[in-house]
Amino acid sequence: MYDDAIAAAEAVRAGEVSPRELVEDAIARIEKADGVLNAVVAERFEAALAEVDAGLPDGPLTGVPTLVKDLGMQVAGLPLARGSRLWAGDVQTVDSELVRRYRAAGMVVLGTTNSPELGKNASTEPVLHGPARNPWSPAHSPGGSSGGAAAAVSAGLVPVAHGNDGGGSIRIPASACGLFGLKPSRGRVTTYPVPTTLAAPLPANHVLTRSVRDSALLLDLSSAPLPGDALAAPTPSAPFAEQAAGAPGRLRIGLATRRADGGEVSLEVVAAARRTAALCEELGHVVEEIELAYDSDLLTGGFGVLMGASLLADVTHRLAELGRPLQDDDLEPFTRMLYDHYAASMTPVQVYDAQAAVQQVGWQLGAMFGRVDLLLTPTLPLPVPELGFLDTTDPSVMWQRGGDYSSFTAVANATGMPAMSVPAGLDAGGLPLGAHFMGDLGAEGTLLALGTQLEAARPWELLAPSYR
Repeated sequence: MYDDAIAAAEAVRAGEVSPRELVEDAIARIEKADGVLNAVVAERFEAALAEVDAGLPDGPLTGVPTLVKDLGMQVAGLPLARGSRLWAGDVQTVDSELVRRYRAAGMVVLGTTNSPELGKNASTEPVLHGPARNPWSPAHSPGGSSGGAAAAVSAGLVPVAHGNDGGGSIRIPASACGLFGLKPSRGRVTTYPVPTTLAAPLPANHVLTRSVRDSALLLDLSSAPLPGDALAAPTPSAPFAEQAAGAPGRLRIGLATRRADGGEVSLEVVAAARRTAALCEELGHVVEEIELAYDSDLLTGGFGVLMGASLLADVTHRLAELGRPLQDDDLEPFTRMLYDHYAASMTPVQVYDAQAAVQQVGWQLGAMFGRVDLLLTPTLPLPVPELGFLDTTDPSVMWQRGGDYSSFTAVANATGMPAMSVPAGLDAGGLPLGAHFMGDLGAEGTLLALGTQLEAARPWELLAPSYR
């Protein structure tokens, strides 16, 4: 097995390994480990091998196996269940544009990964598929909503896997599983052919990786604007792979260890952020302690309405496709509670006000980037939870606990700003901790360059201990 996707592709080009051998090895790893991890929920192994035998495109990642999240991206011939019984069996007929770009780069899609229902949880425990498990400790969550993707990469099933991020859903599982996770700027990666409509300000697609350079290369391969996209991120000054390999310059970094909403932050995650800040200072950057200066009530209220509008639209359209009313076992109790709440009360004025609220938060947060280049916080405010702690079958539990886990990450989705989680050591129980950096719109190159510096200065373990 190779450390990352680039190393695997280089081995193919050098004739050290064939694409078929890479894909067969990944299939064997999935078949051996996934009975415990439950990371993969649909597979296309025979079709993948047939594609290899027919000849793959000559691209920068030819022969590299990958997985696509079962939410927000279509893979032709596989169901897009969205972690929900309401969509179980919804087999797709075409690839999303992003999946097409992966294939054009020579990658081989082996299947789809576990996700919580409609991404509405920071843990991946859907009733439909059962919980995905953290490779560092099977009793713990791999995070969410890209938890299956993170588990697969952390366990070495594939070197890189697609994820998406509507409130922290790449960065939260990256932190929980000891990976690198970048959420790009709003509009960087197209969602075609599925428009994101009212949720457009929130989610972003990219990957979970074991190396920064993989993330940078895949962002180059996936982020060319598609004509007609409603949103487009600022044009990069140079390819992201080139920026990641270069020096970021002397950065001003603001360290914030308190939540904007005043909620609980554990001492262990604060210590991890401070260790990362100290490493940044060793690398020549300037770090100052600051407070997160945005209105958390505006963020929470606006974010909830936009997500609720998206949920209401998704369920309404699905029921129209099925030609029937909503049934009791269609949605998990927490999702059903959200649906009932917004179905009963959603108005156009609420949606307008929510969009205005997140814009206000964007201006508030953006003002901080006149003072610093990047913001540094913990990724998660609390250690990785055990499975069952974020239980969507108990709405009262989710109402009390669910928002905590995105309290540092969700603001990047509301504002559209890019952010990354980098490995930042282990907690007392031996589970990974993450440090979270956020920049202004278009700052992916700066984030990637700093990520490369941190990775080189204090290399992180590439795999969970049981899979090394």
